Amino acid sequence: MTARIDHLVTSGTFSLDGGTWDVDNNVWIVGDDSEAIVIDAAHDAEAIEAALDGRTLRAIVCTHAHNDHIDAAPALAAATGAPVLLHPADIPLWKQTHPERLPDGELADGATLTVAGITLTVLHTPGHAPGAVCLHAPRLTTVFTGDTLFQGGPGATGRSFSDFPTIIDSIRDRLLVLPPETVVRTGHGDTTTVGAEAPHLAEWITRGH
Repeated sequence: MTARIDHLVTSGTFSLDGGTWDVDNNVWIVGDDSEAIVIDAAHDAEAIEAALDGRTLRAIVCTHAHNDHIDAAPALAAATGAPVLLHPADIPLWKQTHPERLPDGELADGATLTVAGITLTVLHTPGHAPGAVCLHAPRLTTVFTGDTLFQGGPGATGRSFSDFPTIIDSIRDRLLVLPPETVVRTGHGDTTTVGAEAPHLAEWITRGH
């Protein structure tokens, strides 16, 4: 069976530093007709489980631990038996949303996840959050970037646990070195490509200062 990427948009709120905002999140499902992983279980565990359509869920991968990316993770894990995976540097953020339940496993830079014959490599890309990661799937010509890189620029760094120079280093050193045709599938909004974003690095740095 051929691996594919399914896309679901869920809606809810993002809360941090005393503020709350309405958001739409991209949920990515990578797999085939029999098994899959979910990247960012946002807002609606029932909708995500329905999109799995009976497939075995191998893992729930969190690109970072802002509440809008993890709020449905425990419920989806309970419904499917899949482990929740997070980079350990984001445990303080995770505990703000789920103080009673820790993730089931850790994501480490360079680690790999395999599903439906597809290998995804974990890239630690701090800046938006200390434990932010991206997932590179060369055979799918895709990188899943969470909130590290969007169409038009870096993720936000104006709130707690974030840092602008760090996210720029992550994008320059870990993402813009990928093949230019690599599709960037983001945590919010539209997809883009590495080649479309790379020419704007100097502009982002200037804008950030």
